[in-house]
Amino acid sequence: MSEHVLTPGGYTAPGKDKPSGNAPSGQTPGSSHGAMRRFIRNNLRDYGMFISLVAIGLFFEIMTNGTLLRPLNLTNLVLQNSYIVVMALGMLLVIVAGHIDLSVGSVAGFTGAVAAVLMVQLHCNFLVTTLTCLATGALIGAAQGYWIAYFKIPSFIVTLAGMLVFKGLALALLGGQSLGPFSTVFQKLSSGFIPEFLPKLGHYNLTSLLLGIAVGGAMVMASLRSRTRYQRNDIEVEPMPLFIGKNIAVFGIIVYLATLIASYRGLPNVLIIMALLIGIYSFVTSRTTIGRQIYAVGGNVRAAKLSGIRTERLTFLTFVNMGVLAALGGLIFAARLNTATPKAGLGFELDVIAACFIGGASAYGGVGRVGGAVIGALIMGLMNNGMSILGIGIDYQQVLKGLVLLGAVCVDVYNQRRA
Repeated sequence: MSEHVLTPGGYTAPGKDKPSGNAPSGQTPGSSHGAMRRFIRNNLRDYGMFISLVAIGLFFEIMTNGTLLRPLNLTNLVLQNSYIVVMALGMLLVIVAGHIDLSVGSVAGFTGAVAAVLMVQLHCNFLVTTLTCLATGALIGAAQGYWIAYFKIPSFIVTLAGMLVFKGLALALLGGQSLGPFSTVFQKLSSGFIPEFLPKLGHYNLTSLLLGIAVGGAMVMASLRSRTRYQRNDIEVEPMPLFIGKNIAVFGIIVYLATLIASYRGLPNVLIIMALLIGIYSFVTSRTTIGRQIYAVGGNVRAAKLSGIRTERLTFLTFVNMGVLAALGGLIFAARLNTATPKAGLGFELDVIAACFIGGASAYGGVGRVGGAVIGALIMGLMNNGMSILGIGIDYQQVLKGLVLLGAVCVDVYNQRRA
């Protein structure tokens, strides 16, 4: 009898994972094209996301006459969407575990208000303020996670209440007015750039360029190690031509974007923070026991509990983690605006949740990848930026983003029924 195989992407359907690496005995060379088509069809969700990101980028690059990928606009694109990417990493784990968090926007706005009060009114140190805000986010996540994990109250209800509570608390804390400006050191969290340690290469910041090349190379090496590990465990892997083509494309895109950014002011500090978090969460979800257990809980909570997994503790920890990342997102957003406002965080939860679902996370839980959540956030960012450059009103922007989200969920439902 076929068994479900647990992978970082969730539980695969019976029979989907077969020993690959080498073609089955008796397979003719011409059948490799059929194997490639079959693999792409079975993994359409992952390839569709990447292809969609490239296609949307090319579309807006053409429609904006090259404005989208100009170094200045590309840097602004990173700064404008950094907090969405950061919070999407936490939301991904919440969704994979089978829950949802509607309070992330309000928590982000509230922690930004806390930071303003501490630094502007009480003149606290930048480091003390940052640690206090992150601890505040952890406590908020723990409070909500406790009700959800141990009292079994639906996460939708608990976090909806949290959204209202922390939106009101932020308004009360700021007295209905904006509060700022922040110190120069705090502003660098979002608007600063890494220092240049090497001589400039023409108009290029060589340190940023070399870092971009190193990141691209590291991603290719990580992909190669994952492929080797899957082959060793008899899990189906990409056909070699597809694997090579995908990694060449990823490396080329990363180096090209790094070259553009390096020609302006170099890599933003927040991009380094994002890259570190993406690397950490990719490792946790794919290479650690707790990461695999989160996927198991989302795939089948009863089976996970019977196998000895402490499901309540895992649920609790995912919400604590979400609270910390929501606080970090709030700090990044406040640093970028250089002020805390009562309306900060408004609608953030919609962009964060949409990024996860567009990036391939399943509304049923148990499925989703860090890379997919990042791609989903980038798709949302490209759409926002591209439509703004084209002069499309905010009303139609919301309509188009809603349709994209609906389409992503429809694809998820189709894949669930086909499995």
